[in-house]
Amino acid sequence: MAIERTSESLNRRNTAFDNKLRPSEFGEFVGQGKIRDRLMLAVQAAKERGETLDHVLFSGPPGLGKTTLSYILGEAMGVRVKTTSGPVLTKPADLAGLLTSLEAGDIVFIDEIHRMAKTVEEYLYSAMEDFAIDIMINQGPNARSVRLELPRFTLVGATTRIGLIAAPLRARFGLVNRLDPYSPQDLADIVKRSAAKLGIDIDNEGALEIASRSRGTPRIANNLLRRVRDYAQVKADNFISKDVAAASLSLLEIDPNGLDEMDLRILETICAKYNGGPVGLSTIAVCVGEEPDTIEEAYEPFLINEGYLERTAKGRVATKKAWERLGLK
Repeated sequence: MAIERTSESLNRRNTAFDNKLRPSEFGEFVGQGKIRDRLMLAVQAAKERGETLDHVLFSGPPGLGKTTLSYILGEAMGVRVKTTSGPVLTKPADLAGLLTSLEAGDIVFIDEIHRMAKTVEEYLYSAMEDFAIDIMINQGPNARSVRLELPRFTLVGATTRIGLIAAPLRARFGLVNRLDPYSPQDLADIVKRSAAKLGIDIDNEGALEIASRSRGTPRIANNLLRRVRDYAQVKADNFISKDVAAASLSLLEIDPNGLDEMDLRILETICAKYNGGPVGLSTIAVCVGEEPDTIEEAYEPFLINEGYLERTAKGRVATKKAWERLGLK
């Protein structure tokens, strides 16, 4: 019980930290310029017409700002944002209870929408298109369908795997946006903005050092900032310079290219144990002690984008860059 309470307390602190650093309006949001401009235009047009915003779908790796943009949309439209996640919606009654509690113009944000149950997804079609759902009452000969009218609302979906979203559902989103990894300079701006909110002294080189090791992800950049802050508080008079950031991140085993301990274990498994591949995902997972889904979703995208790994029909293959990074021939 003590462990459970500690875990819950930690999650609450992490959430509070994220909320404190999360921008609340488009002017504060750094990066994703084209998507930001597109959303600002859609919001302004909808408000001028007095209509609800069209349904929006965000896709991309975790930590790039899908949830943040959803709340910014709610703030910009001046409406409530009701949040849920795909795995939670297991039966149509869950969806019906959520949608019937809405007011006109509200935003419903569904995180990991690709993990929603198929039966729930089919109910969502009419809700998105006709703003109504049909509920079956009773069973057998006495069964009848009742149509519930819904207020006009905006559905905002977020997914890390857009390929798993059924085509009929994807087609009902008027605005489909893919978020890409951030540039080091954009991440450095985010680090400096977060540092200012937390009251941390940091120079440009220190912010860029953290940004360059953050795998193009704001969430990782903010998490690393917390760890570097601890190091600076104890060993550097509360000031983060390039050398302080580098020393702190080296202590965390995060190299200058953003590779962490698990990344290196994956590459070492493929190169040292299987001569560079091809190696199956499940084999790699057993060797490094991690779940296959976690490797595929959390580690592989970065390794592939950075040119350390190739995904082939026969399995995963290490590139020349991976061999060079490990110092192997």
